[in-house]
Amino acid sequence: MTLYTTLDSPLGELLLVGEESATAPDGTALASLSVPGQKGGATVQDGWTSAPAAFAGIAHQLRAYFDGELTRFAFSCAPIRGTDFQRRVWQALEDIPYGTTTTYGRIAADIGAARGTVRAIGTAIGANPLLVVRPCHRVIAANGALSGYAGGPARKQQLLGIEGAWPEVR
Repeated sequence: MTLYTTLDSPLGELLLVGEESATAPDGTALASLSVPGQKGGATVQDGWTSAPAAFAGIAHQLRAYFDGELTRFAFSCAPIRGTDFQRRVWQALEDIPYGTTTTYGRIAADIGAARGTVRAIGTAIGANPLLVVRPCHRVIAANGALSGYAGGPARKQQLLGIEGAWPEVR
């Protein structure tokens, strides 16, 4: 069963979508986190069940993150769905430490992809269904520009500001 709720945040109203999971501490594994107006973001579908209580632990951690009190999430996420290439890119995102940034070229190097795949890296990052949680906001252009964020550059800068990472590049 697909569950969802919304959560007010500094980025606007977040849409959290999850799946029931016997192995998740709260019984819900997060499958998607979207911001308003996000390119390719999730929208509530017929048959989904509104279940704010199922996301209580996730919501608590997200609020703590936005308040600058949490640097690493500790809740269950649904299994990663995507191509092998997307999964490799998304795993590399999860390895970017809180409070730092990296570049698309560095992600390519980290996953053993040719430097010429930077555009494909950007496309895979843009398809990330777990904004904030899988920290695609920590990836910036080689020249330091805040390019390519599905939630928009202002939100990317806002998230990097919360983490104290702007304009640092690792």
